[in-house]
Amino acid sequence: MLAAQCTDKRVNMISTALFERFPDPRSLAEAEIPEIYEYIRSVTYPNSKARHLKGMAEKVMTEFGGEIPDDLDQLQTLPGVGRKTAHVMGAVLFHKNVMAVDTHVFRVSARIGLTRGAKTPLQTELQLNKHIPAELLPMAHHWLILHGRYVCVARKPKCKECGLTAWCAHFQKEQASIEKMS
Repeated sequence: MLAAQCTDKRVNMISTALFERFPDPRSLAEAEIPEIYEYIRSVTYPNSKARHLKGMAEKVMTEFGGEIPDDLDQLQTLPGVGRKTAHVMGAVLFHKNVMAVDTHVFRVSARIGLTRGAKTPLQTELQLNKHIPAELLPMAHHWLILHGRYVCVARKPKCKECGLTAWCAHFQKEQASIEKMS
């Protein structure tokens, strides 16, 4: 929830103090929104996220007995938890074979050619689900994220450093364009 439209670096900077103060859903549910805000004020959209954190914790306490639900649909009923967050939680916490699509996964899978014409994260997810064995989906999510962060970066992909050029649609297109110009 905190990572939505925010860097992992920033979230990691505030997480330790946040989790020390609020180690469980009960303590977060009992907190006041202004106090939660003080712990997360440096992340993007801290007002909304403080409200969502409190609302999520309250719902976990009242409807799920203080336990985070492992069902993806139930997760998405929690304030601030959408499909991507539910799938990240499902894959990482509950070892479910699901693909979470964030901006890196969306961009990289299209650029490499793992997806074709996908205009939404859901379309990307469905295409990846067809072509990646289910048991590899959680790992593939992380592979695509890391590849997008460090090699296949948004503005100027580092194709010379990439080990996927033999299969990459973007690289093949760039090479064909260079050959045409020669």
